[in-house]
Amino acid sequence: MKPAVRLFMPEGYCVKCKAKKEIANGVEETMKNGRKAIKGKCPTCGTVMFKILGGKSAVAPASPATPAPPATPNPEAV
Repeated sequence: MKPAVRLFMPEGYCVKCKAKKEIANGVEETMKNGRKAIKGKCPTCGTVMFKILGGKSAVAPASPATPAPPATPNPEAV
């Protein structure tokens, strides 16, 4: 028999209730700058709550590869 596992929902600050509360219906998102965040609702008043998590995501944004400069023949090697 497996032990009961409780998923931890992070706490955020509700600006409407002016209190720290557990974020309901939290969804993990990645912001434009690559950081992770949790977005959900306040369980009491329904206001959107947003909490930025530590660190950047493991997937780095794709950067265009720089091509190598064209090889020039060495006149002394001939």
